[in-house]
Amino acid sequence: MSENEANPTHPTVDRLKTEFAGQGLRAAEFRGQTTVVVPRERMHDVLRFLRDDAACKYDFLSDVFGIDYLQYPEATDRFHVVYNLVSTRLNQRIFVKVPLNATLDTKGTADDPGLHLPSVCDLWPGAEWNEREVFDMFGIRFDNHPDLRRILLWESYPAFPLRKDYPLTGRGEREQYAVIDRDAS
Repeated sequence: MSENEANPTHPTVDRLKTEFAGQGLRAAEFRGQTTVVVPRERMHDVLRFLRDDAACKYDFLSDVFGIDYLQYPEATDRFHVVYNLVSTRLNQRIFVKVPLNATLDTKGTADDPGLHLPSVCDLWPGAEWNEREVFDMFGIRFDNHPDLRRILLWESYPAFPLRKDYPLTGRGEREQYAVIDRDAS
């Protein structure tokens, strides 16, 4: 690990360390991109601060996405939700990662209390579709979301396909389709 990876030089990191001292925030820099890991309990406060603070001015939420670290060699948390923030005024970007762990062994079919985060639609209304996609593909629920329902799959779909424990061949949803070869088409 290089010195920059251990001690990011991004100006926002110093501001966060001052404002949220002792709150469990960690920061790293890799290939010029700075990431701050924030505990779930502080996530909404940190994101609100990054948006509202005059020295940060992160006025654009570029993306929200999920990551499944199942069987990743050094991972301590199964899931992360990542917020990609941009300050259009200062021309800066920062990633905020929030670790989550499932508390139930349900194969991804139940509402797991360990996979809940507060929605950031109150901070950035454009987060609505991104949060719906993370919910649809990973099963991570966003509390106080204005319209949390599936966006890519039908409502009764029984699983979350971007989880790494989802079988590559699916769970029976393809058996009903006839295989059409070149001669039959």
